[in-house]
Amino acid sequence: MSEPVIFERSRPGRRGVALPRLDVPEAPPLPPEFLREDLPLPEVSELDVVRHYVRLSQLNFAIDSVFYPLGSCTMKYNPKVHEEAARLRGFQQIHPLQPAETVQGALELMYNLQEALGEISGLPAVSLQPAAGAQGELTGILMIRAYHRDRGEMDRTVVLVPESAHGTNPATAAMAGFTVKPIRADREGNVDLDQLRALLGPDVAAMMLTQPSTLGLFDPNIEEIARLVHENGALLYGDGANLNAILGKVKPGDCGFDVLHINLHKTFTTPHGGGGPGAGPVCASAALADYLPDPVVGRQGDEYVFLHPPKSIGKMRAFYGHFGMAVRAYAYIRSLGAEGLREVSEHAVLNANYIRARLRDLYDLPYDRICMHEVVFSGSRQKQQHGVRTLDIAKRLIDYGYHPPTIYFPLVVDEALMIEPTETESKETLDGFIEAMRAIAAEAATDPDLLRSAPTTTPVGRLDEAQAARRPDVRWQP
Repeated sequence: MSEPVIFERSRPGRRGVALPRLDVPEAPPLPPEFLREDLPLPEVSELDVVRHYVRLSQLNFAIDSVFYPLGSCTMKYNPKVHEEAARLRGFQQIHPLQPAETVQGALELMYNLQEALGEISGLPAVSLQPAAGAQGELTGILMIRAYHRDRGEMDRTVVLVPESAHGTNPATAAMAGFTVKPIRADREGNVDLDQLRALLGPDVAAMMLTQPSTLGLFDPNIEEIARLVHENGALLYGDGANLNAILGKVKPGDCGFDVLHINLHKTFTTPHGGGGPGAGPVCASAALADYLPDPVVGRQGDEYVFLHPPKSIGKMRAFYGHFGMAVRAYAYIRSLGAEGLREVSEHAVLNANYIRARLRDLYDLPYDRICMHEVVFSGSRQKQQHGVRTLDIAKRLIDYGYHPPTIYFPLVVDEALMIEPTETESKETLDGFIEAMRAIAAEAATDPDLLRSAPTTTPVGRLDEAQAARRPDVRWQP
């Protein structure tokens, strides 16, 4: 790579800061045992540092500069006005240990966000406490476990999970002490109802279901699934990762879900990954309200207070959740309103189906039907005919200036290519991406080695990802 590491820019005696003259009593020196003879840090000027890291930032892809077909799963666009809201002094400079009467504005926002998420989900009991989607899953499953134990149903030890589920679903159930049993998809990509009927029994505590599924498909049998689960005495858990597709259109609570986690970054545009911490609020039916994490925000007259659910599973983390994420999500909901939120899902679904329609002649569609917010292709045709893998297609997209989409997930699709454009991308952007995908399909037939060697236009070429993960070299040494 052309940009050297910061240590290679180091020059003896060069400084980045000039400290002012000491105007307080000098502190006693550190004990000798705490001192080191050598501290190999770079000696660089402020300008060296600024230019170095600005150049590095420009070598990488970012949602602010290129299209990320990873979609809401990882990188949904975050409107900048939300950052202004989160940085308001009244929000930024408060502390979670302050008395409630001194932070009424923050509690009002949390209360209103709870109410909004309850209305959107159709599940009125809401906790903002979980720190991420996966922790939201664990929270929901622990609430279900507490519910059954409270009823004396200690023998409910099984959780059913579709094979297309996010990997965190079975992991969550296992962490909570349940035995996980998978359910296959039928020929249409929906839950196989015959297998579900066969698996349901007195030992089943819950079924975890993503709606729409990770195949990007809305299961039309959801009401029948809920009926079967409830008739068996079990509960239906909703993975709300794909709420972006049904926002303002369908309330999971109306479909029969008992508890649902929501990834704020996936639906309500809060930063994720390197941009900020996660937030995975949990929404539950009234029957599960008593088991919510402690505390939740309530209202007594004109005062906002902390309430303590009587059968709470306890705290899931310190304090009350990632408050800054709650501010951003609330700003998004209030700025769009009900009609705007409905348009989010309409545009997200339209964009995904536009891509589906324009690429279906070149890439296989395992489930060739109207999709929701994401479309899952397969690169199996290119693999069989030209020896080009989905990984090669994804790497070649980098040369065209696009971040690769999710690949090899869901696991039930061979050579999976999951494309989620989200609602914010323009037709011109989608057309550019589609033309790149069509060009890559042609290159796979005429010059497959070009794909196998991609990317060729980046500061570094293709990495050995297995070695990078298992034997990372992240420390510079002379």
